[in-house]
Amino acid sequence: MTKENSLEILELQLQAEKIRKKVVEMIFSSKSGHIGGSLSSVDINTALYFHVMNIDPENAMKEDRDRFILSKGHSVEALYSVLAARGFIKDSLLKTYGKFNSILEGHPTKNVSGVEHNSGALGHGLSVGVGIALAAKMDNKSYRTYVLMGDGEQGEGSVYEAAMSASHYKLDNLIAIIDRNELQISGNTEEVMMLEPIRKRWEAFGWEVFDVDGNDIRALVDIFDNLHFNNKKPKLIIAHTIKGCGISFMERVANWHHGVVNEKQYEEAISEINERIMNLCIKNSAYEKR
Repeated sequence: MTKENSLEILELQLQAEKIRKKVVEMIFSSKSGHIGGSLSSVDINTALYFHVMNIDPENAMKEDRDRFILSKGHSVEALYSVLAARGFIKDSLLKTYGKFNSILEGHPTKNVSGVEHNSGALGHGLSVGVGIALAAKMDNKSYRTYVLMGDGEQGEGSVYEAAMSASHYKLDNLIAIIDRNELQISGNTEEVMMLEPIRKRWEAFGWEVFDVDGNDIRALVDIFDNLHFNNKKPKLIIAHTIKGCGISFMERVANWHHGVVNEKQYEEAISEINERIMNLCIKNSAYEKR
């Protein structure tokens, strides 16, 4: 990997940690939110918004923009944080999350710049994404549609109706991502509603399927950079993640699906993130001097 590529990965990792910090701050301030799934999806969102997607904060509704649908809308804190970091909304707006009259609600709404769809009714996001991708094909447009789903919502039948439609219409401009952290609000996904073998299931629907470490920025960038968009197959990326990723006492604990940190836990979480931010800044500085 070249120096330039290594620098970009370090910068993306640093950005992801800053976004992760914002997620914790938002939820601590508002005393509400879905912290576990937001933290597991931070790296995916960072890779998409800072490396992959054709978007412009200065022209949020430009016609040829790539579209992103957060199907797992309850993990909105990660989306709001990345939208602020990318310049779609002011960073100061994050402080209003969960407050009276704030436009930042507990699920994404189109009142927020950069949000494509009001989401949160689990199982609907992929259907919307199929419609958007099909419209692009019909209008001969080049934009791509990305849909981030939770693994818990894979129990919804509408997901598989959308999967069949995407394959039937050969939507190779559609990229679905499953945040596969293996935990949902009521426990382990395999105990609540068995999903495995999830890869074979989606391949049987006619999708091109990839597995990746969803908390590894370098691996995510590599997967996204090597997708082919002319093979008439929709793409599914199974992003294997850690619920509560980046906060040691939250990781792989189902109760943190929508837990709220107390003051002591908040200080511990911020301390962990700050340490990683400092180490990444040191590495970044060292690379720049080479």
